[in-house]
Amino acid sequence: MPRMRAMSLISTQDMTISYSGAPVLAKVNFAIEPGEIVTIVGPNGSGKSTLIRALLGVLQPRSGRVLRKAALRIGYVPQKLAIDATLPLTVARFLSLPVRQTAKAVAQVLDRVGGQGLEQTQLSALSGGQLQRVLLARALLVDPEILILDEPTQGLDQRGVAGFYKLIEDVRRDLGCAVLLVSHDLHVVMSASDRVICLNGHVCCEGTPNVVSAAPEYRALFGHGTGGALALYQHEHDHDHDHNHNHDHTH
Repeated sequence: MPRMRAMSLISTQDMTISYSGAPVLAKVNFAIEPGEIVTIVGPNGSGKSTLIRALLGVLQPRSGRVLRKAALRIGYVPQKLAIDATLPLTVARFLSLPVRQTAKAVAQVLDRVGGQGLEQTQLSALSGGQLQRVLLARALLVDPEILILDEPTQGLDQRGVAGFYKLIEDVRRDLGCAVLLVSHDLHVVMSASDRVICLNGHVCCEGTPNVVSAAPEYRALFGHGTGGALALYQHEHDHDHDHNHNHDHTH
């Protein structure tokens, strides 16, 4: 019987997932090891969120399998959170759902993610960047062995993206957890990624990012204070995923 590598936190074996009989992901083989940072990129409709939902156990594969380490602690940061503006819910209360947290624990986790002093702020009043930090804080409360983040920088400006990536690097360094990050940009990824996987219904290619923080055009675009948080992922296949996707900023 096929087995997960002894050290893998999560792996898939020939995993196929279908919606209404049409395969969205076909024969995906994937594994993430302790402490590893893996970024998944791919065009819209490529199956990125479907893969995440399968890894979380929300979706069951039509064929193949998903294997997880026993009692694996997963911290999950969703792509977005729909908040009713009329719902009175403070950050501190949100962080105590479903497990009540002490004021000290809430303050400590907010401090870790750069959200000091947000405890009594209404969730609906947070900026996009603040909300992402609060969602990350909530994921960290489980002391995760792996952080799974589904397009966490969507809607942030370029400096916000670089700042969030740097925060994830710091969290990974401090906690030693693995990080699985889904990116909506095909080319600009977190420079600390050990591997970048390009997905388009299947695994198209896989490689390491090229750090570009020293390139003058990127320093001009993303600013100097990003700590080298950004890198390029240059694809090694010759087929175009999406003829409408704008690649001009990388060429």
